[in-house]
Amino acid sequence: MTTAQQKIGSGFGAETTAREVLEGIDLTGRLALVTGGYSGIGVETTRALTEAGATVLVPARRPDTAREALAEIANTEVDALDLADLDSVRGFAERFLASGRTLDIVINSAAVMACPETRVGPGWEAQFATNHLGHYALVNRLWPSLAPGARVVAVSSSGHRRSDIRWDDPQFEHGYDKWEAYGQAKTANSLFAVQFDSYARHRGVRAFALNPGGILTPLQRHLPRAEMVALGWVDEAGNAREGIAFKTPEQGAATQVWAATSPTLDGRGGLYLEDCDVAEEVDPTSTAPSTGVRPYAVDPDSAARLWTLSAELTGVNAFG
Repeated sequence: MTTAQQKIGSGFGAETTAREVLEGIDLTGRLALVTGGYSGIGVETTRALTEAGATVLVPARRPDTAREALAEIANTEVDALDLADLDSVRGFAERFLASGRTLDIVINSAAVMACPETRVGPGWEAQFATNHLGHYALVNRLWPSLAPGARVVAVSSSGHRRSDIRWDDPQFEHGYDKWEAYGQAKTANSLFAVQFDSYARHRGVRAFALNPGGILTPLQRHLPRAEMVALGWVDEAGNAREGIAFKTPEQGAATQVWAATSPTLDGRGGLYLEDCDVAEEVDPTSTAPSTGVRPYAVDPDSAARLWTLSAELTGVNAFG
């Protein structure tokens, strides 16, 4: 197991906002790609990066909706991309590569959570396909466009604690559980960052995964209010329960912005982050509050195994 998962004393914390992370950082001339960059913490990530001088490209399954959401944010661009459709991923990547531009930041922020059983492509489970395989294929296809020193950020979740990779049944062909499926997808996001970093660091490109924290956003659109009440997240009126430490979207965006830009992380990579710091490993059997990273989500052997599986499923491997 990795031993690099130790706090580094960033000076930030759970209440830090994306704007605060970027104070004193000039991103003028930088190009960032943010999937899901028009909703929830994604739009706050887009807003903060553009305010620091970056241009942000937002791939979107609903381009018109994205353009409307980003209308008042300068220096944004939108193009069509459906992460659940590998033909769409290929088309987006080919259009970008043909432009001759280079990417300095890639943030894989788009996700679906706890959706009803849904099959996409050749029958893949939708959360694994969208949250992991789509992003895997996207970054691999965009690899030639990543500038030396670029950073790739995979947005995982404390939900990774719900499931390791189900190596014997990753597509949930034998019994579907929406939360285990979400957990597997979030573990996959973390393992992607571990393996991609090991392949890309020779060119100065580094990768990180992270837990943005608990935030009430459209990510919960598949959850009935009654279920969120039962989970203790909200009251009967849909308001966050007193004592539940939900972050604001601006705070939720902070760790991914920090991962993408902080000089403190220069020379580092393949790490799982939370609250704008490196997360610590936690006992995989622990029932303590959902902080830290389970060892299986940063295990290099599992990361290599998942990469091989992902390459076989998608037919894409920039390093094969």
